[in-house]
Amino acid sequence: MLWRRKRKAKRPEQPPADEVPEQPDLESGGAAQSDTADTGEDMTAAFVESERVPTDSADTVAANAATTHGPVDAADAPAPAAGNAPVEATEAGRKGGWLSRLKGGLSRSSSKVGGGIGSIFSKRKLDEEALEDLEDLLISADLGVDTASRLAQQLGERRFDKEVDPETVRAALAEDIAEILEPVAQPLALDPSHKPHVILVVGVNGSGKTTTIGKLAKQWTDAGYRVHLAAGDTFRAAAVEQLQIWGERTGAPVTAKETGADAAGLAYDALESARQENADVLLIDTAGRLHNKSNLMAELQKIVRVLQKLDPSAPQDTLLVLDATVGQNAVQQVQTFRELIDVTGIALTKLDGSARGGILVALAADYGLPVHAVGVGETAADLRPFAPIPFARALVGLEPEGT
Repeated sequence: MLWRRKRKAKRPEQPPADEVPEQPDLESGGAAQSDTADTGEDMTAAFVESERVPTDSADTVAANAATTHGPVDAADAPAPAAGNAPVEATEAGRKGGWLSRLKGGLSRSSSKVGGGIGSIFSKRKLDEEALEDLEDLLISADLGVDTASRLAQQLGERRFDKEVDPETVRAALAEDIAEILEPVAQPLALDPSHKPHVILVVGVNGSGKTTTIGKLAKQWTDAGYRVHLAAGDTFRAAAVEQLQIWGERTGAPVTAKETGADAAGLAYDALESARQENADVLLIDTAGRLHNKSNLMAELQKIVRVLQKLDPSAPQDTLLVLDATVGQNAVQQVQTFRELIDVTGIALTKLDGSARGGILVALAADYGLPVHAVGVGETAADLRPFAPIPFARALVGLEPEGT
């Protein structure tokens, strides 16, 4: 019988969020009085892709995500850029393409996994000891206990007690990892029947929500879509200011209010404004104070209820932004936010700042939520749709296909 053993997952405690004032009780009546910020000025010069993203202490410079869009076929909608990734035009002239940047962004993770494979499988048989070492390596790379055991067992079933070399093991693992990831690789498609398509963006403070929204706005406005932004994290003035900067850079209107304002009322006003502008997409930022879970749940649920007064199907998507650097804590965050609200998809940021890229494999195996986007750099061009095969190959230290 082939080798197999079971382990218990050891997941670190999630660090507490910074203390912030408690959310006041939210009234459930009609919309609050509008205090919408002025529309940002149209950009008169091209966005400099090498420029660092505006940040605050919570949403750090390394925050990244990626996404794509579906075609908008409404008669009055602008024509999208060719292809399924609106950042293609911004890549011209940059050194290397997306796959090269993916490889570079995952270098810390691939060094750990690929280098570990090289150490384990240097001129030896694939025996029980080697499989145990491989499982330990995959667990240390945050692929999760169950997934690591599954991958090691699959490799053992095919090649047990045979001579193997590191390149053969990497190729086999890349295939098996891609098989786990392929079902969840789904683009974030805009529905042309909704004007606007409402995307509620959630996540803990510091995960990169606001930066992700700004990058999505940059991509979609470059592709010819009308974008409206809502600064719904009303308890963090820095987040509001950051989103307003993105609005100025992209020419996207921003609905904002004073610090501590009712987030649900702001979301209602933003949806009204976006409808009047015939916007294609409305991106709503939200608070992320998980240390006060009951208040956050009440706030998110109220935002949804208030939006549905205007559009019963809103939000069309609820995007959970996760920080790759927190490793297994990301699993806990997915579970927590699924208890708070109906999460429809994931964007994973900061892969370039972490050796924990394997967490995406664990999330795919455990939850099966669509993974819309990954981020491997600081610029808007590093926001891309999730591609499972190049990701899996880069993770284990192989060249991503197409480079």
